[in-house]
Amino acid sequence: MESVVRLKNSLSMPIRKLTSCVSEVKGKKLCAKRRNKRGRCGGSRGGCVKLGKTSPPRAAYPKDLSIICSYQTELEKERKLREATKAQKNAERAAMRAHFRRKYQLSENAKDTNHLRSVGGKVSLPHELSTIIHPETKTKDDGFNLLSAFQGLSFSTAVLTGRKRSGTPTPAPANGGSCKIITSMSTRVTAGIKAKGSCGSRNVFFGVAPQKGLSVTAAGTVVHGKLEGGKRVVKGMRSFEEIPHTGRNGWLNLLKFWRENRFQQLHKHMERTFNTLGPIYREKLGTLSSVNIMLPSDVSELFKSEGLHPRRMTLQPWATHREIRNHSKGIFLKNGEEWRADRLQLNKEVMMSAAVKRFLPLLDEVAKDFCRMLQTRMGKDGRGEEGKCVLTIDPSPDLFRFALEASCHVLYGERIGLFSSSPSLESQKFIWAVEQMLTTTPPLLYLPPRLLLRMGAPLWTQHATAWDHIFSHAEARIQRGYQRLSTSLGRASPAGTAGGQYTGVLGQLMEKGQLSLDLIKANITELMAGGVDTTAVPLQFALFELGRNPEVQESVRQQVRASWAQAGGDPQKALQGAPLLKGTIKEVLRLYPVGITVQRYPVRDIVLQNYHIPAGTLVQVCIYPMGRSEKVFEDPLHFDPSRWSREEGQRAEAAGFRSLAFGFGARQCVGRRIAENEMQLLLMHILLSFHLSVPSSEDLNTTVTLILQPETPPRITFSKL
Repeated sequence: MESVVRLKNSLSMPIRKLTSCVSEVKGKKLCAKRRNKRGRCGGSRGGCVKLGKTSPPRAAYPKDLSIICSYQTELEKERKLREATKAQKNAERAAMRAHFRRKYQLSENAKDTNHLRSVGGKVSLPHELSTIIHPETKTKDDGFNLLSAFQGLSFSTAVLTGRKRSGTPTPAPANGGSCKIITSMSTRVTAGIKAKGSCGSRNVFFGVAPQKGLSVTAAGTVVHGKLEGGKRVVKGMRSFEEIPHTGRNGWLNLLKFWRENRFQQLHKHMERTFNTLGPIYREKLGTLSSVNIMLPSDVSELFKSEGLHPRRMTLQPWATHREIRNHSKGIFLKNGEEWRADRLQLNKEVMMSAAVKRFLPLLDEVAKDFCRMLQTRMGKDGRGEEGKCVLTIDPSPDLFRFALEASCHVLYGERIGLFSSSPSLESQKFIWAVEQMLTTTPPLLYLPPRLLLRMGAPLWTQHATAWDHIFSHAEARIQRGYQRLSTSLGRASPAGTAGGQYTGVLGQLMEKGQLSLDLIKANITELMAGGVDTTAVPLQFALFELGRNPEVQESVRQQVRASWAQAGGDPQKALQGAPLLKGTIKEVLRLYPVGITVQRYPVRDIVLQNYHIPAGTLVQVCIYPMGRSEKVFEDPLHFDPSRWSREEGQRAEAAGFRSLAFGFGARQCVGRRIAENEMQLLLMHILLSFHLSVPSSEDLNTTVTLILQPETPPRITFSKL
């Protein structure tokens, strides 16, 4: 018993030291606790007491720290491993969240950014997560493996001889035998059976238990060798070369286009070709080759394969002009990560609901001034009919000035006075330059611009001169905006305002400083160039269709009146309460889309209409034929804004790809919110003030420059209500 006590006493001090080292508790606290405990048993406060006796001074034990240090080292390693594992998991989650934020153009999260930085900005994702962000593109032949072709085969003589006699496959035994398969000797036919047995249940082709099982759909995406996304399963996929085409020689096709003047009637050519060849066809013009589609189900599959950084056809004449003039490129001409970074900054100023709320009053002000200008002209030039004052005019020049005035007000935060009796010559030249640029762009798409530059071709000279004038006009406006912003820096005003006044998109971008001045200039210039014709021309079509459809006009007017009365002068509430107004714009753009195609380059192989489309192929969605197709819309030639608020029996997935005038996905038109609200507000104030009619209700003949427009602008009769 005494030996046990002595052993216990000899071990107590090392154990206390080890405990103190690990838990970081000082020995004084342990000793104080023991004194208090033993003092209650009658011991003195001066030392450790045992059985009422003062213990003799403790001998110094040898300090062997090697064991303790090694133990601490192991603990530190475990702690670092736990922290690293936790950081990796947090970074993986942050990477996935960041992926979807980039895909859907959402703002970044600071917490996720810190998680990614903690692992050095590089995250090694597990395979199942990595395939979501970076889908694997399969090649044509990587699914066949010669060694795996013989895996699981049974070379039973009975099976082989039985095949010779009958020529039909022998079913696998249901009780779990070896996998048996009979294959045809033809190299063009694939025979498949459901094999059961020791190999499990799987599809076998030519004796191969493939890692890629081929499943073909009418429209689908190739993922791990499977085509997903379609519903109607067909037996075989056809090759890219089998897609119907308009001619294999691109230069002969281009010559035919020039000779027959098809560029100006490209939308009609597409409609005729779809009626002849079906819902998909290939076309090669000069150096440009594309696959053209028109059905919403195919557009849905194309959208799924556009990737993180959607890419559309580069307008090479525009890009060449930027390069030879040493101008920075805006987001319209950019791709990849560089495009995404700039687009995210612009989205905050022109696409987000907070930005729309800021610039909506500016557009409303310009729309009201347009109606006042019409009323003034009606008083001067109008004529009376049945006691009413009416004015019949071609409104296109006024609509172009309205579009430029509204764009400048939103982009620069200032008016340029285009509704005065004598508008500036500078603004008129800008409108002319935009029209010249749009007219000369289509022919240059199919020829090498630098070759034309070296040849001094007049077509290229006209195009470059138009762009030079657009840039000089934008440069002057930007300089004035910069000076105005600089003078207001000393004043205490909210972000994006100068002295309490909204400074426009330009002012906000400059104040925030997220983009360089060169990039701001490039993007503002592109927004200016793309914000005039693309709103003025659809407004011409809208006034024409409302004028020749008086019943539709009256139903929209009644809804607008009720909404305007309830909104109390708030333009945002007024637009929200008039869905028919938005339906009118959508219906106009269905019949007369500004751009007749939307382009994408899929990042992985897809299948459209049972044809294989390789990754990187230019695919064009032809929205003019789509909007007038009976396969997509009921009674497509009838102007009916209410169709957009009704269910038409189409599947939900495809229903979202029928209105594509502004594009789709992350790369839709960056000026969409400006254009939509600009057109809706003008139509709202016109309907509140005037009745519309047309001298002739015959269909308008249309032509294509870079955008669709009427060959002859329609004349509209305005009658004061």
